[in-house]
Amino acid sequence: MRVLVQRVARAEVRVPAADGGTRVTGAIERGFLLLVGFTHADGDEQLAWMADKVLGLRLFPDAEDKMNMSLAEAGGALLVVSQFTLYGDARKGKRPSFIDAARPETAIPLYERFVAALRARGPRVETGEFGAMMQVELVNDGPVTLWLER
Repeated sequence: MRVLVQRVARAEVRVPAADGGTRVTGAIERGFLLLVGFTHADGDEQLAWMADKVLGLRLFPDAEDKMNMSLAEAGGALLVVSQFTLYGDARKGKRPSFIDAARPETAIPLYERFVAALRARGPRVETGEFGAMMQVELVNDGPVTLWLER
């Protein structure tokens, strides 16, 4: 499981709408945008570990402007977006291989369980739409970006 964590001032996800425009599936103000990818061996152990890790990160500034506050302490929210391309391998050739990315029949339940695990731990969680062509707009705060893998 791979997660790219971005501390954001705001973020939103749009997907194509039936009328030819777009519709917002999730939007947050202060918080974390999580781009999430799964591989074949991921399961509940990885999901729980990652949920705890993300929510325990102290990436928000305290009164002394040091990164000492967690998402909950900062009053932040999460926007979780599926991103199978995190498992893209571009070491050979010009077109990345996605052989290590979990197929949708595996990844969708993992994504849904990960979102549920985050929600069960308390924060407000918004999402993208699994498998949709998404437009992600964000204002990276800092910028602060971390790569997590389990």
